[in-house]
Amino acid sequence: MQLVVTDHLFARFPSLPEGHLAKTRAAVVSASALAEVGASLCLGERLRLGKGEDTSGGRAKASILADATEAVIGAVYLDGGIEPAATLVIAELESGIEKAALRPGSADYKTRLQETAAHDGFGPPNYEIAESGPDHHKRFQATVEVGGEVLGTGEGTSKKEAEQRAAQAAWESRQTREGPQNV
Repeated sequence: MQLVVTDHLFARFPSLPEGHLAKTRAAVVSASALAEVGASLCLGERLRLGKGEDTSGGRAKASILADATEAVIGAVYLDGGIEPAATLVIAELESGIEKAALRPGSADYKTRLQETAAHDGFGPPNYEIAESGPDHHKRFQATVEVGGEVLGTGEGTSKKEAEQRAAQAAWESRQTREGPQNV
């Protein structure tokens, strides 16, 4: 999948700098982007899940939808080769590719917050994680602090998702307080 997206990006946007292309690809093949594709394809409804995962909302869980999307792409590749797999990848990810190419890394609030913190003379953001729930249905809550100040909190079904949501809350809070020109 990364090979197909990288090749497509290079062909479609040959003048973009390498860093811009790398951020664009990362946004397009991220777990959250693949989960959106899985949801749009209604993959959750078609999955065979264990009873515990099924009753705990596994059909809508981002990590499961992302994995299912990758599995479908892998099955198409194994069945028909690279061409049909590439066609599927581009068909399903094209709108995300276009959006990400316009503003790479825009969905990666952790990176944006880290860059802003460094620009403002602070150290890297510090994330504190708390978890709750049984092993089969964990929830994570992240709190992000920059320069000793708590700027945001977020929840998710993974630590990474919770951190990303906390960084987004912090980013949006900064924009509200300082205006977009200072972020």
